[in-house]
Amino acid sequence: MPDWLATLLISLLKAVLVVLGLLTTFAYMTLIERRLLGRMQLRPGPNRVGPMGLLQPAADAIKSIFKEDLTVTLADKLVYTLAPIVAIGMALTAFGGLPAGPAGSLFGENPWVYNLDTGILALLALTSMGVYGIFLGGWASGSKYPILGGLRSSAQMISYELGMGLSLLGLLMIVGTTSFHGIVGWQAQNGPMILFQSLGFVLFLISSFAETNRTPFDLPEAEQEIVAGYLTEYSAIKWALFQMAEYVNMITASAVMATLFFGGWKGPQFLNALIPGISDWPLIWLIVKIAFFLFLFIWVRATLPRLRYDQLMRFGWKLVLPLALANTMLTAAFLAFRGSGGLWFLGVLSLAGVLALLVLSDRVRVLWNQPSIRSEGDRVRAGGD
Repeated sequence: MPDWLATLLISLLKAVLVVLGLLTTFAYMTLIERRLLGRMQLRPGPNRVGPMGLLQPAADAIKSIFKEDLTVTLADKLVYTLAPIVAIGMALTAFGGLPAGPAGSLFGENPWVYNLDTGILALLALTSMGVYGIFLGGWASGSKYPILGGLRSSAQMISYELGMGLSLLGLLMIVGTTSFHGIVGWQAQNGPMILFQSLGFVLFLISSFAETNRTPFDLPEAEQEIVAGYLTEYSAIKWALFQMAEYVNMITASAVMATLFFGGWKGPQFLNALIPGISDWPLIWLIVKIAFFLFLFIWVRATLPRLRYDQLMRFGWKLVLPLALANTMLTAAFLAFRGSGGLWFLGVLSLAGVLALLVLSDRVRVLWNQPSIRSEGDRVRAGGD
């Protein structure tokens, strides 16, 4: 067998394994989330289907597959069908470039599907393509409510993508590469990036909640907001594909945060004194870190109320984007003028920014929480008098 064909087949096999792993995780994340939310809200959660409710994801899958698939008469049927496929396709593709261990550690093969030098840029490009699935789904539904919901959802995701990209510029300037492997290797030598870019991490975390449509930024699917937005006219398996894309994006966001700010697949080095080589075990540490962030997503959903749409947009443009720009400029100035000093002072400045944001939260809240009040004269002039 030619080498190129063997490489292609191995890559396809790894891609299939990644897809199966993500879909299985999605299925049981729905159960875990409902059980955790039930525990946090002092109620049982699903516990009827199978022992301890473990077959609930299978029951939901069967219901989605065999439920009647309705299509609106005026819908653009081709685009209406392609929209959820685009959403889930981009979500699954983005995960394949994240390294889960050192080279050759997966039965002699590399524990990633593809390796690009422009790793972060490629991932941001792929995840931003999910906006097309949301907007096209709303437009192709042939109804005014989904298209309004799709427009609002697209505006939300595009707005927070700006803050997300800017929050990573400081990290890229410090490391000097966009490759995930280079970033993980840099953290293995210098320490987790969270120590030096805590403000950038907080901004990236907030943007991740908005990008994955999770509470308190779940306006795209809120029943109180334009009757469930772009999803209004979807049912059965097409609706399930959109739901699947949301959870896969949540898993990908968790893996990206673990890789960029918490050392990726590498574990704590001090554990090597107890068990030699444990910090370099593939898959294990990345899965543990992903599980932590998934729990954080669920915890926030059970804790915080949903923002209004005007609050959500003001929060992104008036707080997240300026702070991300300020973090970028601070990092650039420090790297330009620090001389031969280390990065610890930058880490202190970044942490001070996070603490200042918490202490001054009541004062900065007016940036997004106080609606503008129009005077009587403004209302008269707006009416044409």
